[in-house]
Amino acid sequence: MDRSSHTLACLFAQLGLNNSDEQITQFIEQNRGIADEVVIYEATIWNSAQASFLQEALAQDSDWAEIVDSLDAQLRH
Repeated sequence: MDRSSHTLACLFAQLGLNNSDEQITQFIEQNRGIADEVVIYEATIWNSAQASFLQEALAQDSDWAEIVDSLDAQLRH
């Protein structure tokens, strides 16, 4: 199992999104405001593959889960 520490840039690359600092900031700013009752992978900003990856990362408490949680927090506030 890969136990490396993943970054937000790595997560964005894994999701097939542009992972430059500017693009990550822009994505978060444009999509901020996910309601508290919406689970991150159910947000409408993801395609089905991205949502599945996020759901699996959290369900399996994989090494991606911590950075997914970090992104989740950034998208809510």
